[in-house]
Parts: sequence; structure tokens; C-alpha cells
Amino acid sequence: MDVRMQIAMVFHLDKCIGCHTCSIACKNIWTDRKGAEYMWWNNVETKPGTGYPTRWEDQENYHGGWEVKDGKLRLKSTGKLRTVFNIYHNPSMPTMDDYYEPWTYDYQTLFNAPQGDDQPTARPLSMVTGKPMDIEAGPNWDDDLGGSPIYAEHDLNLKGLTPDQQAQLSAVERLVYFYFPRICNHCLNPSCVAACPSGALYKRGEDGIVLLDQKRCRGWRACVAACPYKKVYFNWSTGKSEKCILCFPRLETGQAPACFHSCVGRIRYLGAILYDAERIEETARRPNEELVEAHRSLILDPHDPVVIDAARRNGIHDSVIDSAQRSPVYKFVKTWKIALPPHIEYRTLPMLFYVPPMSPVMANQNGNTISHAADGLFHDIDQCRLPLKFLANLFGAGNEEMVRYALRKQKAVRWYRRALTVGDVTMELAGRMLKEADSSVEEAEAIYQLTSLCTFEDRFVIPPMHREEALQMLEDPLVNKQSSGFGFVAGPRRGM
Repeated sequence: MDVRMQIAMVFHLDKCIGCHTCSIACKNIWTDRKGAEYMWWNNVETKPGTGYPTRWEDQENYHGGWEVKDGKLRLKSTGKLRTVFNIYHNPSMPTMDDYYEPWTYDYQTLFNAPQGDDQPTARPLSMVTGKPMDIEAGPNWDDDLGGSPIYAEHDLNLKGLTPDQQAQLSAVERLVYFYFPRICNHCLNPSCVAACPSGALYKRGEDGIVLLDQKRCRGWRACVAACPYKKVYFNWSTGKSEKCILCFPRLETGQAPACFHSCVGRIRYLGAILYDAERIEETARRPNEELVEAHRSLILDPHDPVVIDAARRNGIHDSVIDSAQRSPVYKFVKTWKIALPPHIEYRTLPMLFYVPPMSPVMANQNGNTISHAADGLFHDIDQCRLPLKFLANLFGAGNEEMVRYALRKQKAVRWYRRALTVGDVTMELAGRMLKEADSSVEEAEAIYQLTSLCTFEDRFVIPPMHREEALQMLEDPLVNKQSSGFGFVAGPRRGM
């Protein structure tokens, strides 16, 4: 057992209100400069929708992530031979049209417009050519366009849905969508790291954050093609790739990442988990239907004495183990099993998990009366507005059981709280639903507390980074005394 620590995240999609505050906070801190205009390390999409860049989930086109061939794990985008042929042109790379052409406005036409009867307007100017342009797309172009024939109908997660189910999604009276915020997943098996010919990308040993050494990067952009989530970007001004760094300078000082800190809906949770690094490759090679459970099994119980001993032998500090024991991520993913990884079939083993959203309650209008479509308080999980298959394609590699389990438990918690606070549901019925959902009153209370009444300290359990110990593994810490807190002072080499 090779126990390591990873900073992991959970996004609770039922709480996301699509305000984009997270995106703006990230943009203003990290990508507000030349060459990074089009980069959104954090973006919020609408599902069903095509996302940013367009149809990023289409790996038949982009060839991102890993695949199992002849029993071995291999990158879909590149290989020893293909690196040579793709070195100057990679056909799987997204283009500017797949992102969008960044623009600004000619504000002088507003400030200096002469007095007249018409309203002055600021024309959009391309930030690439400087010339006037017609805006055709943006990073959140499909915002609130669930059901549209341009965006929603081209969502790849609709694969496998019956024609009736697809028609249901665009029917006016049954229209449904939800917001899907995305950042780099800081995967356990990152394909961007494996694909980089320069060895510029690396995964920090002390916390698992995936970083990119700007000194080593040579702009080959193999990382852009290899990342199936398209969360590595190329800066055309500097000729280097860039990506989300999970605000590691903030984490090292005990602060939550900017997008987490600014989240209005308080959907984001962050904490440490312990995992078994020996089983990463074996897990990534499992069949699609077993991937979610195998991925979950990598996460170790931080209360288990055997795990604690192994962690200490690997140099993990007791304060980090204590943080792992209080981690909200561990509760959502491992204890309650209601948070699932996005597109686990790409086999990068993402460390960002999502609590799938409950669909709105379905109702009928008869004259001036609106009544529930279902006999009970909430509709049945299998009859929700958003077909279960759609969520399964997004969070379960097509396996509906994992999503059904998570939604059923969330529904049971709602019934329990309804019985407790409103009283129009009997506690006997609520207890029976909890039992059927593999839950209990104690667990329902814990889920309710961490979902609805959580404090800042409950959502973000940030372990001490112990940079002094990480530096000891590389060089004399006294030499690097003034550099502590801002990452490696020298580029790490492969194999470290």
C-alpha cells in the first residue's frame, strides 16, 4: 500500500445558481493578461449543452484521455510514433472557433460621441486582430439555453436516450437544465502530464495538484490535446501552456481557492483524502461499468489504523491525516456515496466529484390550480424531468445504478426533513424511505447539516501544506527559505 494525500473537491450541483461569480474571481486573479483572454480556468456551462470549448466531451474528435488496448493503458491522443507526426500539427486540437474569438469594445465611441438623437454604441473589436468583428460565441454562450436546437440537442450525453426522452427534454412544459461548473480535475492519472514531451507538467507529491513549469514548457500543446476535459490552454503571447493551479499559493496559507471562496451558492467543498497510489493503473484499466466503484475504492479510510501507519511511513504528517479524517469530500464520496466523478470513462481518475442534481418537481396546471404530477410529494427518481440515462452518461460512464443510488438518497433526506419541519409526511414513511435508500436518520442529519447549514470551516478543511518537508525532499530548505509558498524553485524531473 502506497498511501498518498490528494486535495480533492466536491461540487453540489443542486446548489449552483449559475451566477458565474467563480469564473470572474478566477479570471481577475489568474488570466487577466495578454494571450489569456480566451482562457477560463473556471467556467460554468449549461447542461444539456455543448459546453466550452464546443463539444469538449467528443473524444471521437479530440482523442483525449486514456484507452485500454490489448490490456494496456495508452493515451488516445499521442504515442511514441505519433508524437513525431503531430509535432507541428495535431488534428485533434481544438481551434479558436471551438473556444471563441476574444473581443473588447471601442469605448471611445461612447465617450467621444457627439450629441445626437441616436444612442451611441460601442462596437466589438477582436482582441486577436484589433479589427471590428461580429460576436458569434462566448465562454457561457449556451447559458440558460436548455432545450435549444443549437446547443442542448447536440449534447453528447443524450446518447442512448430514446427519441421520446430526447423530445421530452425540449418540450416547453417539461424543459429542464442545470448548471455545470468546471475546473481542472487534478486527476490521479492525468493524461496531460503523460503526454507532455518536455516533462513540464507534473503532479505535486505533497498535495496532488497538477502544475505546469513555465520554464520547461516548449509549447508543443500535447497536453491540450490529451486533456479530455480541455482544461489546459495555450497562451499565444508567451508560447506556453497554462492551466488551473487550484490557487496553491492561497492553499499554502490556509485560504480556499478564489473560485471556492467567492461561490455564492456555496456549492463547493474541498478537503484532503488518502489514496492508494499502487492501484492507480489497475483501476484505470477496469471495464467502464466497474470504474466508478473502483475509483471510489482507491480512497482509503483515514480512520483505519493500517492506513494511518502506512501514511506515516510515507511521510504524511499527523496534521494532514487529521484533516483527511475531517474531510467533507471523504463524506460525500466514500461515506455517503452521493458524489460521482465526471466522465470516469476517460480514465484520468478525476479528483473533482459532483453531487448530481435533483430535477424540479413536476406539476400539472388545471385551470387556476397547479398540482403535483406525481402522487407523492416528489416524483419518482426514474420519472424525473431529466432522464436518468443523461446523468448516467455524465457521471456514471453510462451506469444508471450509481446515479440512481445518489438521487434516491438525496430524495430520502428531503422527505425526512419535510417530515421533521413541515409535518405533512409521516416520520414512519420518511424512515422507510431512508432505509430503502441505504441511509439512516443520523446520516440524513449529517447530509442535511453539511449541505444546508455548513460553515466556511465545514466546507473547506485545508490541511497544513508542510512545504518545509516537501522542499527537504529536493534541496536544502535553508537555500530555499525565501521561496517557500510559491512552488518548486527548480523544475522537477520525471520519475521523482
